[in-house]
Amino acid sequence: MAAEREEPGRAPRACPGPCPGPCPCPGPGHERGTARGCPSSALPAPGHGAMESARRRLRQFDIGDRFSGLPLPRAAVLLPLMVRAGRLHLLLTVRSLQLRRSPGEVCFPGGKREDTDRDDIDTALREAKEEVGLQPEKVEVICRLMPGIDKMNNLVTPVVGFIEETFQVTPNPDEVSEVFVVPLEYFVKPLDYKTFSYKTSSGYSTRVHCFTYHDQEHRKSFKIWGLTAHFAVFLALVIFGERPTFEVDYDLDNLFSSSENYFTNLYASIHERKKSNL
Repeated sequence: MAAEREEPGRAPRACPGPCPGPCPCPGPGHERGTARGCPSSALPAPGHGAMESARRRLRQFDIGDRFSGLPLPRAAVLLPLMVRAGRLHLLLTVRSLQLRRSPGEVCFPGGKREDTDRDDIDTALREAKEEVGLQPEKVEVICRLMPGIDKMNNLVTPVVGFIEETFQVTPNPDEVSEVFVVPLEYFVKPLDYKTFSYKTSSGYSTRVHCFTYHDQEHRKSFKIWGLTAHFAVFLALVIFGERPTFEVDYDLDNLFSSSENYFTNLYASIHERKKSNL
């Protein structure tokens, strides 16, 4: 169980939609919960340096079903990692302008749980298939990281998985307008970054990260913020074990326990607000 795990050591240096309101940023066959996927996948061999190091770190932070009993609606997102030129990259999408909620915002493939989903992994894989054409058997699921709570009070679990660099995206135009990748290290060493304080509807104050990524392939800039940025930053902190060039809400020497405290405090603020409204 997560409560019994030891704090991972520091490694050697090596959408449900974002926040409510307009973006304030300026500018434009394995065990479940560990490595579900196809054993004959064409993914690089386990000895591949960047991937193997990431696998080891991520599995130390796997929460499994730890928070499955919380009385909140459930959702999940897939954090798809790939290796390009020996560096880890993260795949993100831009929500279609036709959508009612958060149109044009950057997010991960994901959405609300459906009755046919067995768990958060099923939800994330199903949504990724629907949104970008990523077949579940082409994903090597590694872990589930600490969840977040979105503006609709959904419990959102990030599911981390490796995909092939050669994956050919087929976006569903009803849900996704663009797909792009960002070097994972950008979320600890960004070139264009701002932060601001935000108070949730339950009165909990938190720090919101806002990255602007200038994509040379698409020749445009993408704004990544809110819960999407929150998950991307935590993923980068877990994998690299390095101190970022900006402030975060965690004790980096005790990343797992401090991230758990952050989440439980956020959940407690929502729970207390619900009780006060009864």
